[in-house]
Amino acid sequence: MTDVAPAFAAVLAGETSTPPIHAEDSIRIETQWVTMRDGIRLATHLHMPPVTPAPCIAMRTPYGRSAYAAIATTLCQRGYAVACQDVRGTGESEPDTWDFYIYEWEDSFDFVEWITRQVWYNGFIGSLGGSYDGATQFCMAAHPMMTAIAPEVAGLGVAPSHGVRFHMYVNAYSRTVGKGNDKVPLSEAEMEVRMQQETLASGYFDEPMDVPLPKALLSYFPELSKIPSSKRKQWLWTAYNKLEAGKRAALLRIALGENCIASDSTTKLNFLFGHEIDPDALLFPRENTKQLCEAIHAPALMITGWYDWCLGDTLFSWEQLISHGTEAVRRESRLLITPTAHNKPGYHEGEERSPALQRIYRKDSELLQFWYRAMKDRNVAALPPVTYYLMGANEWRTCSVWPPREVEWRNLYLVSEGALAWIAATESASDSYVYDPDDPTPTIGGSILSNTYRPGSVDISAVQDRSDVLTFTTPVLSEYVDVVGPITLVLYASTSALETDFFGRISDVFPDGRAIQLQSGVLRTRYRDSEPSVLEPRAVYRFEIDLWATANRFAAGHRLRLDISSADFPKFQRNRNRGGTPGSSIKATQTVFHGGECSSHLRIPVLS
Repeated sequence: MTDVAPAFAAVLAGETSTPPIHAEDSIRIETQWVTMRDGIRLATHLHMPPVTPAPCIAMRTPYGRSAYAAIATTLCQRGYAVACQDVRGTGESEPDTWDFYIYEWEDSFDFVEWITRQVWYNGFIGSLGGSYDGATQFCMAAHPMMTAIAPEVAGLGVAPSHGVRFHMYVNAYSRTVGKGNDKVPLSEAEMEVRMQQETLASGYFDEPMDVPLPKALLSYFPELSKIPSSKRKQWLWTAYNKLEAGKRAALLRIALGENCIASDSTTKLNFLFGHEIDPDALLFPRENTKQLCEAIHAPALMITGWYDWCLGDTLFSWEQLISHGTEAVRRESRLLITPTAHNKPGYHEGEERSPALQRIYRKDSELLQFWYRAMKDRNVAALPPVTYYLMGANEWRTCSVWPPREVEWRNLYLVSEGALAWIAATESASDSYVYDPDDPTPTIGGSILSNTYRPGSVDISAVQDRSDVLTFTTPVLSEYVDVVGPITLVLYASTSALETDFFGRISDVFPDGRAIQLQSGVLRTRYRDSEPSVLEPRAVYRFEIDLWATANRFAAGHRLRLDISSADFPKFQRNRNRGGTPGSSIKATQTVFHGGECSSHLRIPVLS
């Protein structure tokens, strides 16, 4: 444990245990129906301690409010009132269908407003929950009476989007979570396993380059016919965000021709709003990111993991809140980056010797109580602004800003014979591979959410040996190198196709030859600029690929490796390489250039 305050260090190490002040059998549990502004009633569990008024912890979830029963009891025994609500169209809440994401902004505000009118409320409202339940916390934070939030593995949907949509997990989720006639009465985990062969046989991306808007949508917005096609997507996004929730849902149903909005519906909206709009953005109606951040009143303890599948958006959301949030949000919010995946351990190297690697930090009552005690006592200085886990060193570190001010930005250049060097080659050279969409480079671990694939730091050396993968590796390090912060791949490349995808991935190569995956990123070439367009086959382009961020010590004797491919399937949809024209898949010859004027390189943050 390095430079972390002792009290907080003890919480992160799992060494604290807050004693209960109430007996478990003194906790009263009841269901109440909370009416939203449009008359829909949402089922809400209240867990009440024997002494009220009390501070309240609120949760809103589509996964069944009883999933929070254990932590609710723990918090009640320590003096909190807990209110957990099934979101609209899920669990026991009305209605009988679920429109994914659309109503949470308004419903969350109404839920907080209801809490403020209860006799057991003492003026403090916190929250907890991860993923979807973390996003609803940001929605609750738009209410001015919300005290503080603790969103886990969730952001604001504001990060620049690469336009490549998830495939694995999303389709199973859409069929099982929430209410509706098309839902299957299975758990999402069981459904993903059952449909694995279907998942592996599907997931092709071949959307036309320019999709005409449905006539029904043009009738809904007659003024669209007068707007140039290049400006329609931005106009629609602005108009959409000005609508109340019911009309937003109606607009999406009309545009997609669907009876209700499921999670996989949100992956089909590039034609409507543009590839820059992430599906998660549908949760937060706003004109722009600055306006959204200004609407959030409650400071946040943002908890994420190096292998969370939405890490990029969480870190970007943090940066935006610190830049544009209210004074209290900027001053009192905190960021915790753990070595985890979305809902499982993530970094596995040395986990048998390090308890920190065996935890997931979600629904961690001691961590949450530490945060809320700090907020109630006005002692938020007890938590550093940013706390992160340095993998490889297996240490907690802190910094005042993210990324740390102490990092030095350095370039690692791709050079001949599969090497990475600190100095670019003077002569131009290239390496090529063939990408076949019908035999895509497979997903192996990493930042994924899955019940059939192990997330996190798996060995990817076998995948790197494939003929459709290029690898570039540093010499053996004579001393350790700490890479902490965001990573960018600047890639000079060409393809024989009209469009394709390029993936970059970094790994830590151990002396025994294992290549331990750290982080990856993707660029779909049609989305390299603001408007989708095809490439000129075999012309050389400069692409920038966001590889998100990491914090890893590359130890002496280790090597840093970059690999480049054109698929990460079934995590993401695979590109047919057709540029939006109909037909079967086309193999593409991909060429990566390095040296001279086309010096492809990694831009990495090295901690001095």
